[in-house]
Amino acid sequence: MASKVTEGVIVTVETFYQPDYSNPVNGEFMFAYRITLQNNNPFPVRLLRRHWYIFDSNGTQREVEGEGVVGVQPQINSGEQYQYVSGCNLRTEMGKMYGTYIMENTSLKKQFEVKIPVFDMIVPFKMN
Repeated sequence: MASKVTEGVIVTVETFYQPDYSNPVNGEFMFAYRITLQNNNPFPVRLLRRHWYIFDSNGTQREVEGEGVVGVQPQINSGEQYQYVSGCNLRTEMGKMYGTYIMENTSLKKQFEVKIPVFDMIVPFKMN
């Protein structure tokens, strides 16, 4: 599990290898990740955009950006949290991701950046 605090928002990430959706013989490794966003600010925030950097252990890199997460731009009230699950496919047994969210203080209509911590995606048999 990885966590990072930026501008009063805690981002926590858990990863899970998905063997049923992977095909190692063809170089297809699927991972799910659960993100928990905790708003410790005295004001509500809305997640507007995401920007991911994805790395395979063979040196390839991808970037993904877009509006919201899993089709929504959630508002997180003060002291509350929002959780979602998404996925990432890799061409190798190991990789990592990190990125940023663009959030908005909905009281002031002011945007700010929240960092997503680096997290590893490793198939279980590589961890020995």
